[in-house]
Parts: sequence; C-alpha cells; structure tokens
Amino acid sequence: MIMRNIPITVIVSVKNEELNLPKCLECLSEFSEVIVVDSNSSDKTPNIVKLFGYKLINFKWNGKFPKKRNWTLENVNLKNDWVLFLDADEYLTEQFIKEVSKKISQNTHNGYWLYYNNFFMGKEQKYGLKMRKLALFKKGVGRFEQIAEDNWSHLDMEIHEHPIIRGIVGHFKSTILHKDYKGLEHYIARHNAYSSWEAKRFMSLKKDKVTKLTLRQKIKYSLIQTGLLPYLYFIGTYIFKLGILDGLSGFYFARFKSNYFFQIQTKINELKITE
Repeated sequence: MIMRNIPITVIVSVKNEELNLPKCLECLSEFSEVIVVDSNSSDKTPNIVKLFGYKLINFKWNGKFPKKRNWTLENVNLKNDWVLFLDADEYLTEQFIKEVSKKISQNTHNGYWLYYNNFFMGKEQKYGLKMRKLALFKKGVGRFEQIAEDNWSHLDMEIHEHPIIRGIVGHFKSTILHKDYKGLEHYIARHNAYSSWEAKRFMSLKKDKVTKLTLRQKIKYSLIQTGLLPYLYFIGTYIFKLGILDGLSGFYFARFKSNYFFQIQTKINELKITE
C-alpha cells in the first residue's frame, strides 16, 4: 500500500468525466487528501470516484457567486494548508510529484504557476505556446477572482478566472500532462462554450468600465478589439514558438486555437449589433 503523505489537498473538478477521470486519479495516491467535486454527472463518474476511495462532493450552482472552486474553498473542510486544483484531463508526472513535495516544504511561497504539456489529436505538442495556470496555492491566501456574471454566465466553474494570491508566487520546472480522451468533437463544443463566455465577459467589462485587469488580460482584450488576435496567435505559436515542428497536429492545434479567438471576436461583434 502506497502511503498518502504529501500534505496537499487535491481538488478535481468534474462533470461527466468517465473517460478522463481514472487516469487522473491513478496519479494521486501519494497525496494525503483528494476531493472530487462533481456537477451532477449522469455517467459513471461518481462510481469511479468511489472505486478509488476518494471523497465525492456534489455541487449544484445557483447561477451566482461563488462558482465551483471558490465554493469548495469556502464550504468544504480541507485538511491541508496547500490546495492543488486539477481538471480530469490533467495527469501528474513523477517529476512533478517530487518537485511539489519539495516546494511546499520550503515555505517560501504562497502559490505557484504550473505549466502543462498539451496533447492534441493524440500527439504531444512539444513546441508552441505552453498553457499555464496558478493552480497550486495556500488556501488562506487566495481565492479565484469574482466576476459580475450573474445575469449572463452559463459555466458553473471558474474557467478563465485567475486566483488572486497574497504574497510571493513562484514557478514550477516540471510539467503536468494535459490530455483529453473525449476527442475533437468535445474539444470543439467546449471551446464554443468558452468563446461565448469570453465574448459576454468582454461586453460586461466594457459596459461596467472595468480597468483592473492583469497585463495578460489587457493585452488579450486590446488585441481582440483590433481584430488581430487570431492571426497573431497563429503566427506566434506556429512560427515563433516552433509549433511547426509538431507536424500536422501542431498545425491543427494552432488553427483550432486561433479560430477560438476568431469566434470570440465575431461573437462580440454580434453582441454589439444586438445590444
């Protein structure tokens, strides 16, 4: 029996994740607490969690703040000071587990940016722009940002909201694998939903004249307004970040992601017309 001794509470947010979840949970046996927060799954997700012996909590969103991750931080009794947020299609490596065990024992930071090795159409994307998240932090020093979205949001979990952390934030060297086993149809449907959320958020920010944004957000929204973001993203990730070296899957990934930004832009234009 493997000892569960790393003092981190891993929180896995799910809904209908029977294809991805088993591989995700297999990587978590060394952590002292694992909690799966579900959103009324209709597939085998709850049964999978029970087979692994992890704690299962069901979350029903009322359409208002807080959403799933902030709700968990505020309402669930977490036994550890450190929390790691994962999606079901994110898998920890041995290198990451060794590094995270060492990092939290140093007690010099309150949070860490984590980097991900993305897989697309079954192939690892070794080049291109890397995905990152501020997904590991001490529970008492941060919460995910609150966005005034009660009247328009259709997503019950923080997708593009970033944690706001007090204190020093560091970076990891080792990466997490991001590999979705649901296929291209699910990828397209998911990003269609995300682009609708992004367009509505943009209009909400403009209406409320919100100026408190991160540098990354300011650049993104500025480029969206110019109409250049889809083209600059494709050139940046495929050419300058050498996504071309990932072959055909690298091209497909760059095209789909740039199209995602194009969807946001066109949906914003549609919302402007219908205002």
